[in-house]
Amino acid sequence: MSSAASAATRRTVAFLRRFVKPHVQSLTAPVRALQAIVERLSPERRAPFAPQVPGDWIDASSEAVATLFYLHGGAFLIGSPRLFRYAARAFARAGFDVFTPAYRLAPEHVFPAALEDVLRAYKIFVETRPGPFVIVGDSAGGGLAVSLMLRIRDEGLRPPVAAALSSPWVDLAATGASMRENEARDPLFTRKDILLGARAALGRQSARQPLASPIYADLSGLPPMLVHVGADEALRDDSTRLVARARQTGVDAWLEMWPCVPHAWQLMSFLPEAQESRAKAIKFLKAHVA
Repeated sequence: MSSAASAATRRTVAFLRRFVKPHVQSLTAPVRALQAIVERLSPERRAPFAPQVPGDWIDASSEAVATLFYLHGGAFLIGSPRLFRYAARAFARAGFDVFTPAYRLAPEHVFPAALEDVLRAYKIFVETRPGPFVIVGDSAGGGLAVSLMLRIRDEGLRPPVAAALSSPWVDLAATGASMRENEARDPLFTRKDILLGARAALGRQSARQPLASPIYADLSGLPPMLVHVGADEALRDDSTRLVARARQTGVDAWLEMWPCVPHAWQLMSFLPEAQESRAKAIKFLKAHVA
């Protein structure tokens, strides 16, 4: 990882800060409209061994080393497996069978709807699919991945062997110091934006409920995890505190902080840092596949 951001990233950050950040609260409706178009144009691909599980399945381009559960982001308000297929495909090209489970979105369906959906999908997969599992999650999907691993641990299910998380949203109460320290620097979000999204996702539930905000959970017994986050993100300290608390309980957790990059930059495939971050995640996951 370079200590300086690429020119492409600096240009992207400037664009986001000027044209996207001032309007981020009003983007849910147009993104959902785009999502509906993508879903109409893209055929649904369910796992052949678990057709009853809604989601998107992509076979590995070569012999599969593991099954990868990909949990997409979108603040629990937007996103779908087919909208994020382009991101999942990168892991399929690297030798993973990839499944992106569908989960219900807020504000129509509040916590714990999304967690219930991905847990149900995971249970069916581990009952019907041999071999190792790994989990990847970005943003809200990163937080959902941690909550899912907590449920897997507590229910005694076959666990994933490793997880790779990018900019995970694990504190819906927005208590990290970076929420204020980075509010002006973050190219996308203010603390107010994050709190409004959290309230929509939570309904009447507490933001400190450990399965909604796993930063407040007992993280012991979780699998090894790699966490990437941008140094200028408002959500930076969600990642730093997650890794610190995981390590305190004996979890093998690794943090990499990247300069300048926007939130969940791995989804911006045109950025050199996105390709580098994804390559490191793939290397980490493969190193833990027996």
